[in-house]
Amino acid sequence: MTSKGKPRRSRLPAAGDHAFTVRPKKGFSEPKVRGSGFKGALKGRLSGIVAVKGGKLPVEVVAQSLGMSKAQLAETAGLSVDTLYRTNRAGSGKTQARLREMLEIVDRVSDWAGGKDQAMAWYRAEPIPEFGGRTAESLVKDGKATAVRDYLDHVALGGFA
Repeated sequence: MTSKGKPRRSRLPAAGDHAFTVRPKKGFSEPKVRGSGFKGALKGRLSGIVAVKGGKLPVEVVAQSLGMSKAQLAETAGLSVDTLYRTNRAGSGKTQARLREMLEIVDRVSDWAGGKDQAMAWYRAEPIPEFGGRTAESLVKDGKATAVRDYLDHVALGGFA
């Protein structure tokens, strides 16, 4: 069916063609990961928390990203409440190491758990049989974060939980 020698075009797209273009809504964009984080310790979802000058974690940002107050964060990390409210103590090596350990473990579990909130719930409440029913939180508080990371690596490689 042609009219005056011109082929008539179908309104339907050919196979593989799209009749429309997909554009993101205004104000929405891909999440941006800023910087490499804590020298490669955290790479991924929770690592959107950027370490400030000197590689220090901003305590307010960490607490806010986990939906906690500073006092709750201190309790979860096994630190004194005063530690996170005083800038010189919050920036100390021990405090920063404890926060990094906690965030790294929560970050590793977040894919399996279904998100950071569920990962945080696992971190605080799920007993780990290999450690006599202790939680990841209690192990990190006792300075055994390396054992928890090794356990998570073992499970990730197909080992029994």
